[in-house]
This record gives sequence, C-alpha cells and structure tokens, in this order.
Amino acid sequence: MITIEWLFLIFGLALGAFVSFIILVSYHKKGLDKESQALEKERIRIKEESEKTIADAEKSAENRKRELLIQAKEELHKAKLELDSDVRERRHELNNEENRLYQRSEQLDRRNKELDNKDRDIDNRLRHIKDREANLKNAEEEQRLELERIANLSSQEAEERVMTKAREELTHDLAVLVRKMEEEARDTADLKAKEIIVSSIQRYASDFVSDATVSVVSLPNEEMKGRIIGREGRNIRTIESLTGVDLVIDDTPEAVILSSFNPIRREIARIAIEKLVFDGRIHPARIEEMVNKAQKEVEQSIKEAGEQAVFETGVVGLHPEIVKLLGHMKYRTSYGQNVLKHSIEVCHLSGAMAAELGLDVGLAKRAGLLHDLGKAIDFDVEGSHIEIGADLARKYQENDVVVNAIESHHGDVEAEYLISSIVCAADAISAARPGARHENIETYIKRIEKLEDIANSFAGVEKSYAVQAGREIRVMVQPENITDDEMILTAHDMAKLIETELSYPGQIKVQLIRESRVIDYAK
Repeated sequence: MITIEWLFLIFGLALGAFVSFIILVSYHKKGLDKESQALEKERIRIKEESEKTIADAEKSAENRKRELLIQAKEELHKAKLELDSDVRERRHELNNEENRLYQRSEQLDRRNKELDNKDRDIDNRLRHIKDREANLKNAEEEQRLELERIANLSSQEAEERVMTKAREELTHDLAVLVRKMEEEARDTADLKAKEIIVSSIQRYASDFVSDATVSVVSLPNEEMKGRIIGREGRNIRTIESLTGVDLVIDDTPEAVILSSFNPIRREIARIAIEKLVFDGRIHPARIEEMVNKAQKEVEQSIKEAGEQAVFETGVVGLHPEIVKLLGHMKYRTSYGQNVLKHSIEVCHLSGAMAAELGLDVGLAKRAGLLHDLGKAIDFDVEGSHIEIGADLARKYQENDVVVNAIESHHGDVEAEYLISSIVCAADAISAARPGARHENIETYIKRIEKLEDIANSFAGVEKSYAVQAGREIRVMVQPENITDDEMILTAHDMAKLIETELSYPGQIKVQLIRESRVIDYAK
C-alpha cells in the first residue's frame, strides 16, 4: 500500500519538476529576448550605415556629375575653337585655290587664242605645201617622161637596173664586212681561246678515257655451259629472271654473252655468273644467293665510285643521292667512253678554264662534274639525259648556273652564263680527244649523208663531198649562180645550219669551191 509519505514524496518531485520547467522556460524566453534585442540593434546599425553610405554615394555622384559637366563644357569649347580655326584655314585655302583657278583660266584663254592663231597659220602652210607638192608631182612626171624619152627605158626597167646594181654592191660590201669581221675575230678570239684551251689541257691530262663495257664471261670449259643452262633450262631462266639480263649461249668457245640495255644489271649478272662458275655449285637457290651478293657488291662499288669522284674533283656539298648517281655512271658508257671518267675530265677542264678567265672555279667544276648526271638513270626514266639531269639538279636544289650548264651543254638551250659555255667547250674537248669515242658504222654513214644533204639543200650547189671522216665538207657551186662574194655568205649560213642540225664531236670545216672553165677546140 502506498503510504502518505510516498504520496508527499511523489507530489514534491512533481512539483519540483514543474517549477524547474517553469524556471527553464522563463530563462530561455529571457535569452531569446536578449538575442532579438541584439539583432534589432544590429539591424538598426546596418540600416543607418547603409543610409549613410547611400547618402555619401549620392553626394559623390552629384560631385562627379558636376565635374563631368564642367569637363564636357571645356572640351566642347576647345573643339569649337579648333573647328573655328580649321574652318578659317579651309576658307583661306579655298580662297587661294579660287584665285589660282581664276589665273589658270585666264592663262588657258590666252593659250586658246594663241592655238587658234597657230591653227590658222598651219592651215595656210598646209595649203601652201599641197600646192607645192602638186607642182613637184607635175614637174617629176614631166622629168620622168623626158628621161624615158632620152634613155629609151621605162621607169620600171630603170628601177630594176638600179636595184640590181644596188643589190650587187650591197652583197659585195656585206661579204667584205663579214670577211673582215671574221678575220678580226679569228686574230683575237681564236688566239685567246686556243691559249685558254691549251693551258687547260696541259694542266689536266687524263691517263685513260675510253672504256669498254664487259659483256662476255669466260668459262673454264664447255661443260660449264650445260651447268649454267641447267636441267630443262631452269638455271638460265633463274639467272635471267633475277638479273633482268639475257644470256646468249652460242658456239662461242668457253664464253657466255650477256645482253642488257642496263649496264648495272649487266654488271650484277657478270659478277654473279663468275662467282657461280668459281664455286661450281649452280642451282636456283645458289643462283639467288650469288645474285644478292653481287648486287650488294655493285651497290657498294657504286657508292665508293661516287665518293672517289667527289674526292678526286674536290667538289663539296653534294647531296648524298647525287653522289650515288655519280657512282652509277661508272657502269655507263657513251660511244665507248666511260661517262664517270668523262665527267671527271670535264670537271677538271672546266675548273682550269674558269681559273684562266677569273670565274668561280668551284662552281665551274661542280657544273662540269654534273653535266651528264641524267645518263645515270636514262635507261630507267623516259626523256633525254639533258632533261633528266636538269630535273635531278632542280630536285636537289642545285645552283641555277649548274642547271643551265646541264641544259645547254649540247646546245638544246641557250647558255645564260659564261660557265655554261665553258662546260660546253670542256665537254667537246673531252669527247673529241683521239681515241676517246668510237661510233657505230651505221650512225657514221647516216651522219655523213645528213651532212651532204644539208650542203646540197642550198641554192646554187652543184655537188658536195664529205671527206676526212666527216670533219670536212667540200662543196662545188655553180659559178653562174653564185658569185665570189656570195660564197662567203653561203659558207657562213651552211656552217650555222650544220651546227643546228647535226650532233658531232670537234668541228667540221666547210669549204666552197667555185671554178669557171672555158673549153674550145682548134680544128
């Protein structure tokens, strides 16, 4: 049972809790009131500060506005003053220009009056001149009729006689002038040119110029031919397919002939066959191995030949591909002359002649060494070796002088530089050296026939004969159609046409012969 003490205790606890709750609520409410009061004070303070800031900003803006208005008024006044000054200056200039125009107008009026007076004078003079021309024509007609009556010749016949006489005199004077100029040029230019050329040749003498391409492989015995051919021809087919060279195995004792337009392929085939013959084991796999070795040897030989040529000539700064192309020319021949040795010789001759003339020796040697560059790949690329060489030189950014020397060394393009002419002369010297080149008999006959056809194409030529292996053309002319003076001009024109139409080493002598014969018989 719950006693009274417990009831009082419970009631006391409940009362204490209630009182505590009331006290806590009261304290919390008092704290909130204090915080709200603080917030209200802060709000009032912020409001006062913002109102003060706004008032200050408005005051500052008003002051700034007044300053800008004052500044704008000052600038407007200044601009107005400048505008007034500019207007006064422009008005002054306009007044001056108006005065000048007025004075110019007065001058033009005076000039017009003077021109009108001159026009009247000119008209009067023209009328006077026309009257005199009419009188002169009448007098000339009367004089012409009187002359025709006296000379018993018409005016056309007299004109033809005068023109014929003038033509004969002009032809004679021109022939004399040409002969005199040729003699003077021969006395001076030929002597100097010979000195330069002889000096250049003496300073450089090549020990060996002509070179023959090896196209025959010697065999130790006839049995080796059968081994090269192989069973059912498999070996020879393998060699031809790998090298691109035709093998000719005929009755020639102990020899195999190699046929190909590409000299490098022919050299690779030659080395490969020699290795196979020496080794003795000839079958498709061994053939492929030897061809690969031969190809590497030839590539190394090409590289070394190009580097040796550059070292021997002293030409520096060449592109590596150009050096490689120079090496290709080791296996290229022209009329039996090795192209690389020919290029080296032209290089030295060009340098010597350039030194005699005071030109750039290095550039001349460079042009001489590269003048036949196109022959390195003319078997693989379409076009003449001149076009190919010029394109290669441009591709590897060679000097314009070098490009022009390549293009003009056979006369296909005009020589724009003196070094180009030097390279052309050095090329002719190297090619014309005795024994340097040999010519195919068919080509030689065609050149001789072409030379005689050119001589026979001229009017008044009776017969022509090419002598001294085509280095001289003797032309018999008709004496009744060509005079002695005309022979000089005809020989000059004939020589120029031969230079244009024919390609030949050295020079060709043009000799015209005019002979008059009178025959009678005593009976």
